[in-house]
Amino acid sequence: MALGTDFSPALAAAQAGADWALRDLYLDLQPAMLRYLVAQEPDEGEDLASDVWVDIGRGIARFQGDESAFRCWIFTIARRRLVDLRRSRARRRTQPVPVERLAARPDPAEPFRALESGQALSLLSSLSAEQAEVVLLRVVAELDSNEVALVMGKKPGTVRVIQKRALEQLATLLAAHAEGVVTQ
Repeated sequence: MALGTDFSPALAAAQAGADWALRDLYLDLQPAMLRYLVAQEPDEGEDLASDVWVDIGRGIARFQGDESAFRCWIFTIARRRLVDLRRSRARRRTQPVPVERLAARPDPAEPFRALESGQALSLLSSLSAEQAEVVLLRVVAELDSNEVALVMGKKPGTVRVIQKRALEQLATLLAAHAEGVVTQ
């Protein structure tokens, strides 16, 4: 977090309802959280981020912990909102999508190109959803493997294995891309 030593006073002030403190926490966390959500759900990321901040506002007074725990708490809320959205979609598969809309869908790798200019992020779409989520939480959210495990509800060792496999796959894809071979 960019707040560093100012985190504890900002958190205490935010818990007391100080607008400046909530603003500082928002300005510090919103960019990474929004990138995470948009990478997961390009069409819904901004709405999900708004919902996450509503949840944060409701629960911040009860939060206890340090800066790392706060960051984990925020990304856990974001991930739960993603899961809720996906469950809701799965239950409501009654609205047919016009063929024109399907044909006009953007390239699934496009959100990753917008996140960073590096080729590795544009290749994230070739990873499994779980692998991509681990990489995003590690790189974009800047969480360590223990924190990612808390957010995803997995064991830290499992997260490290998922990350290792994802990075190996990205390395292979980058090497193939550098040689001009397209694999997906």
